Amino acid sequence: MQKNRTLYNHTNWVTHRSSLRHVRHFFSSFSSRVILSLVPPVLFFTSFAAVIAAYNSAVWFHYLPEFFPVLRASSLPYQLTAPALALLLVFRTEASYSRFVEGKKAWTAVIAAASDFARLVMATVDVSGKGDFQVKKELLNYIIAFPIVLKCHVLYGSDVERDLQHLLEVDDIALIMKSNHRPRCTIEFISQSIRLLKLEDSRRSILESKITCFHEGIGLCEQLLGIPIPLSYTRLTSRFLVLWHLTLPIILWDDCHWIVVPATFISAASLFCIEEVGVLIEDPFPMLALNDLCQKAQKDIQEAIATENVIHAHLVAKRNYHSKEHSPNGWPSS
Repeated sequence: MQKNRTLYNHTNWVTHRSSLRHVRHFFSSFSSRVILSLVPPVLFFTSFAAVIAAYNSAVWFHYLPEFFPVLRASSLPYQLTAPALALLLVFRTEASYSRFVEGKKAWTAVIAAASDFARLVMATVDVSGKGDFQVKKELLNYIIAFPIVLKCHVLYGSDVERDLQHLLEVDDIALIMKSNHRPRCTIEFISQSIRLLKLEDSRRSILESKITCFHEGIGLCEQLLGIPIPLSYTRLTSRFLVLWHLTLPIILWDDCHWIVVPATFISAASLFCIEEVGVLIEDPFPMLALNDLCQKAQKDIQEAIATENVIHAHLVAKRNYHSKEHSPNGWPSS
């Protein structure tokens, strides 16, 4: 799951809904990571079915001594246990999808909190000197950096230093890299920056209350990352699938003979694919477009900062123009 997911735009949705999607998906099967990950188990069970079919054929045509039995069994046990296997797979996939939805909601809340926090800082903090302006600028950069640091915290193989090199100063990045918990270290940068600002207590309290949303985001992400679906359920589903396909050639021999080989292949490819998808989306973060989400949040906040300065200058110039154009009593100046 090393490939980064991307956010969809209008063009992606048109392609996604295209009536030719089935043809496109079929011909891209050999590049699918889900299908490629199923090659070992599917090949094993298909080969095992071929061995059973060859053995039964050898016994059937008397190539082996008569005391070798034909491996066959009634299909009744399969008819009775098929609903149980279906329920296991459905519940397993549904539980995994619920975790995916929770992860998506957690990150939606984090991105929204970062944007709202930055908006509040821009609206609340009035800089009166060069020092306050620098602290406000760094505070906004720390707010932008938090989703990036959290993303690297939940994604295996992420490079925090590379992602932050154009956003934070080198000494700040060094402190974050040395920290045992980098997202909380970033929150501490935000908290200390708020304390350095010359604000009224009420405004400072409003800003500090927004940090709670970041702590909640960390808690939800770490809960999803550290607590999987109960392992007993995952193991039960896996063992059930293995036993099912080990005995499938024996069950189908009387009805299918050598067709048990393609039948086992189709069954293993289908059922193990469903189980594999459930395992993949159980960890929701590699399935989400976290890089694009963080880049979009950074771009939106930086654009809001630039827009604030432009609009502020425009309104000041407009007010000055009107104050010169009209006298205090409302009549035009001569």
